[in-house]
Amino acid sequence: MTAQPKGDEIEPGVCLQPPAFNSFVMAGFECSSQRRQDGRRLDLLANTGHARWADKDYRRLTDLNIRCARDGLRWHLIERSPGRYDWSSFMPMLKAAQAQQLQVVWDLCHYGYPDDLDIWRPSFVERFARFAGAVAKLMTEEGVSVPFYSPINEISFWSWAGGDVSYFNPNARGRGQELKHQLVRASIAAIEAIREQAPSARFVQCDPLINVIAGSRRSEDIERAEAYRQSQFEALDLLTGRQWPGLGGQEHYLDIIGANFYPHNQWYFEGRRIERGEADYRPLAGMLKELHQRYQRPVLIAETGAEDEERLPWLNYVVDQALKALERGVPVQGICWYPFLDYPGWDDDRYCPTGVFGYPDGEGERAAFHPLHVQIAQVPERVNACLRRRDGMRLEGWPT
Repeated sequence: MTAQPKGDEIEPGVCLQPPAFNSFVMAGFECSSQRRQDGRRLDLLANTGHARWADKDYRRLTDLNIRCARDGLRWHLIERSPGRYDWSSFMPMLKAAQAQQLQVVWDLCHYGYPDDLDIWRPSFVERFARFAGAVAKLMTEEGVSVPFYSPINEISFWSWAGGDVSYFNPNARGRGQELKHQLVRASIAAIEAIREQAPSARFVQCDPLINVIAGSRRSEDIERAEAYRQSQFEALDLLTGRQWPGLGGQEHYLDIIGANFYPHNQWYFEGRRIERGEADYRPLAGMLKELHQRYQRPVLIAETGAEDEERLPWLNYVVDQALKALERGVPVQGICWYPFLDYPGWDDDRYCPTGVFGYPDGEGERAAFHPLHVQIAQVPERVNACLRRRDGMRLEGWPT
């Protein structure tokens, strides 16, 4: 995208180049596979029925004009012993995506890893790189010319959940920074291994986009809140070598930024959540603008969603804010509704009505949440109408 003039205005006649993805709206299939603190392994691809019914789930996207998705591989199933890969859990999903001509961003490690691995040892980085290279080799042999990968999902959140508060694997406390460094090393090694097999591969680095402010006017509270807010950028700063360059980070490891944003992503430091509509709630468009200005990379809203009756107003809000960001020159690549299927909660298996579709029946059929289904289908035209409103803007190649 060409440089924008002052005031976030777009010059008359500027051409928005086509984004990397085949549709602005993406479907996100929950693929978490971590071990909980009690030792139970989660497998959301199996629990939602998506692993079994991927072909039908992908076909449902056609009616919504969705031609791109986020999905995942389950490393713990594929590499049960070192260096031996069983692709039977992945190949049906890959074939189903190819049959539907669906572009997929594949998560290689969505919190889960093989049980024999010690995540703190160098062998974790080495094994993950070999696994990533093997995935890329397989997909190249299967005819995927431009694969998309999210190597390690939410490095920042995983570092906190697994390294600071023992929420899930590796169930540590006070080691969040150490875990973050290890996950960055692994991500870099995986990118290198993938590029050896697929030089044209693209990468989406997904992390939560947050806002944290002080609940008082005390200077020390303001400073601590801002330090916490700034920490959201640390994983990307490590990946690019802006911090701790000894980890091996370089600018070319950052391709597309995935911003994960939910209703609970803003709060007072050591206090309550900030609700949308409150005076202290920061508009998403401004947060996207800051993210893009910091790294000068395309931005994908890689996860967003809400539960039950909040789904419609939340989608409206996120789309409106994404369009405002686009108008201000932020190269927003799309919005991924996540999870796209209702799912059982991580902690207690409670029914979480977040999706466009519900649980499958015995034949893999799913009932749609009709209001959200209708609203999602209207998003592409809202995007194009927004672009047409801008004086002199023209669109090249962005699928409708």
